[in-house]
Amino acid sequence: MRRAGGGRKPLTEVDPTLLGDLERLVDADSRGDPESVLRWTSKSVRHLAAGLRELGHEVHFTKVAQLLRSLGYSLQANVKTREGTQHPDRDAQFRHINAVATRAVDAGQPVISVDTKKKELVGDFKNAGREWRPKGRPELVRVHDFKDKQLGKAIPYGVYDIGSDQGWVNVGIDHDTAQFAVNSIRSWWEHLGRPRYPNATTLHITADCGGSNGNRTRLWKVELQKLADATGLEIVVCHFPPGTSKWNRIEHRLFSFITMNWRGKPLVSLQTIVNLIGATTTSSGLEVYARLDEGTYPDKIQVPDADLKAVNLHGDQFHPEWNYRIKPRP
Repeated sequence: MRRAGGGRKPLTEVDPTLLGDLERLVDADSRGDPESVLRWTSKSVRHLAAGLRELGHEVHFTKVAQLLRSLGYSLQANVKTREGTQHPDRDAQFRHINAVATRAVDAGQPVISVDTKKKELVGDFKNAGREWRPKGRPELVRVHDFKDKQLGKAIPYGVYDIGSDQGWVNVGIDHDTAQFAVNSIRSWWEHLGRPRYPNATTLHITADCGGSNGNRTRLWKVELQKLADATGLEIVVCHFPPGTSKWNRIEHRLFSFITMNWRGKPLVSLQTIVNLIGATTTSSGLEVYARLDEGTYPDKIQVPDADLKAVNLHGDQFHPEWNYRIKPRP
């Protein structure tokens, strides 16, 4: 047997400055080393090994990986936590939305969360995610994601019923405008809302501050007035503060499950998109309904001041630009 202490010495003993130089290379920003040899390159183990060799060390990249693990380092991606400038009443608006929605649900009134999902190219394009297929037989799709002029794109506008855990997605093919958004809400009311809430007197809507249902969009308010007049419902709208759209309930209760359901499946046709959306379910009981909307919705519609003044709009005392109600006109 080899006697104790025999064999090759560890590289860190033969080269005592190796670990210190490695730490300075991999963490140059926090250690204040603006002249680091890896300042403008990715810190892969091969680049780190090359940088150490420039400093006079003889080391292989596999040894660099081993040393990094011994020092407590690991491969990590960026983490989104910084939200930038926040409105001072951001949390207060969240509490207001929660209070208004809770009272409405307890009273048996409909409360919906609305938004437009990411637009999708229609055709044999790559769709993120993986699914089980025979080994060596992946789905073949196009190399470049250029819009097919014949197939176009799909614009899914979602309506999530908070009280019943059910979703409605109106798949448009023209423009994502306020007319399209309100027509999607109207179609939800006609197909699902009215049968489910026959005694409803108000419709509560939570929405983002931007996009086709933005709080500054004139056409959004004008179209909601038409909906209120046609249904006789008083429409109560609460917008999320700017930069907080990810907290909208529809994002993590409907859209995320639709994305998981069609992962790895090319969206080769509009009917495929509608079927995949409609087949989305969860173990907690989510049901989703989808329809194709082939209507045309012209963009850049100008709303005159007179039309906006004709809206029976009543702003709340707390941030009336975010919280308001539109009553049916006599």
